[in-house]
Amino acid sequence: MRMQSSRPALAGTLAAVAALGLTLAASGPGAAAEPAKKTRAPGFLAPGDLPPHSSSAWFAGKVTSGLPEQPFCVDGALPSAGSHHREYHTELDTNATQISVVSRNAAAAAKLARSLEKRVAACAADWLRETPGGTASWQKYGKVAAGDGARVYGVHVSVPESEPSVHLFGVGRSGRTVTVVRWGEMGDLGQAPVPAFKQTTRTAVDKLD
Repeated sequence: MRMQSSRPALAGTLAAVAALGLTLAASGPGAAAEPAKKTRAPGFLAPGDLPPHSSSAWFAGKVTSGLPEQPFCVDGALPSAGSHHREYHTELDTNATQISVVSRNAAAAAKLARSLEKRVAACAADWLRETPGGTASWQKYGKVAAGDGARVYGVHVSVPESEPSVHLFGVGRSGRTVTVVRWGEMGDLGQAPVPAFKQTTRTAVDKLD
C-alpha cells in the first residue's frame, strides 16, 4: 500500500503457494519425485459479508494462491506457503483484503496469529518511524467470539497534503488456519464501522472450516 496516497494500493498478487515438499516414488535409484501438492484454499468472505457501503456494492476478485502485494501492516509477517488471498473493492475508495494461511498444525497457527496481532498493534508506531511528518494512531477493539479466537484493531494514518486513511484489521484462527481481514477507506477511526466489521471478522473465521 502507498501510504502517501488516499487509496490503499493492495491490488495485484504475488507468487503461487511454495512447494510443501516432494514425495519420492516407492523405490529404486533415480526414482522421480511426485509434484508438490497445493494447499486447498479455506473458505473466504463473500462481498456481502463486508460492512455495507452507503453508496456502492462490494465486488470481489478470485481467491488466489500466495500473498497480495505489500499488505499494509502485515507485510513480511505472513508465509507464502499455505497462503491464499482475495481482494475486494467498491466503486469508490473503500476496499478490503483477506489473507488466510493454513499452517502445519494448530500450535504453529496460534503462534502466527499472535505474531500478526502484535504486528498490527505496532503498525501505527512503525509507520510513523518510516514517515517523517506523518501522523498515526491505533485502537484495540477487543475480542470476537469465533473459532479459536479473533481480535479487531484500527489504524489511522495521515500525511500532509493528502487524505487520511483508516483501516480495520481482524485477526482470527480456527484450528491450523489463520486469517487476517483488512478494511480501509479515507477517513479516521471515528467513522470506522467497527460493529459491522466485527461481524465480518466473525464470519471470516467461521468460513475457514
